[in-house]
Amino acid sequence: MRVADNRIATVLRLYRTELAPLYSADEARAIARTVFQARLGLDAAALEMHRDQALSESELLAVYTPITRLRDGEPLQYVLGHAHFHGQDLEVGPGVLIPRPETEEMVDHIVQGGPYRGTIVDIGTGSGCIAIALKRAFPEAQVRGIDVSADALAIAQRNGRRCDADVEWAQADVFDPDFVLPADTALVVSNPPYVPRSEAAHMQVQVHAHEPHIALFVDDADPLLYYRRLGALAHAALPSGGHLWLEGHYRHTPAVGDLLREMGFRTVEVRKDLSGHHRFIHAIR
Repeated sequence: MRVADNRIATVLRLYRTELAPLYSADEARAIARTVFQARLGLDAAALEMHRDQALSESELLAVYTPITRLRDGEPLQYVLGHAHFHGQDLEVGPGVLIPRPETEEMVDHIVQGGPYRGTIVDIGTGSGCIAIALKRAFPEAQVRGIDVSADALAIAQRNGRRCDADVEWAQADVFDPDFVLPADTALVVSNPPYVPRSEAAHMQVQVHAHEPHIALFVDDADPLLYYRRLGALAHAALPSGGHLWLEGHYRHTPAVGDLLREMGFRTVEVRKDLSGHHRFIHAIR
């Protein structure tokens, strides 16, 4: 790629043309604005006001180099190295799932239902977004973030330090028959893999080709695999009145609710997300 000149307007047009195969004009414009804000501190108003301003060589390089990675389908959050979640700026990279707005919604539901003063366990913590948000919301609680991936935990640990959140991080496989939750667990929360593998071919390249499959997909033959295990672990560890919160696939969350009722949870509620899809399961022991 070559830039005809180093004016801001020229670079903005380049984003639209180069990203056209993957993004609409509006999406490309939003991406360009985000890059300019992150790399040069220029917001949308400043870009409009100074469209004809020439960039220095270093400034041009800062906003020009991301285009190649974005054009190849790499998610914007990976290119910039961070994502926003529940008021915090978190490091993200190929080893962790990019935090979604739906997960932020689940955290909001949990915070509204608090406080929690025992141990909070976030299973499949990834970037640590849920664990960190809950520790900041409930500073008196002991929060533990668990993941099977050492790469994910390394990022989660850095995010914990970055956000000044005293979370305990542990590497573990919940399917290990010896795995148990702490005896004083008051809340179990998880955003487990729930996308059926059959949907992979229809997903955006930004997701399918770049985000970790271990955090995304579950076999179509047993879409409730993780929920069965998480429900059993939570039912065994939680006291009467203890809480379980799960995020799930819109087609399978009602079945997860039925599964938890069969396990003996006293109260089970399936909630919709802001888009109107069944997304969250809240169960009380």
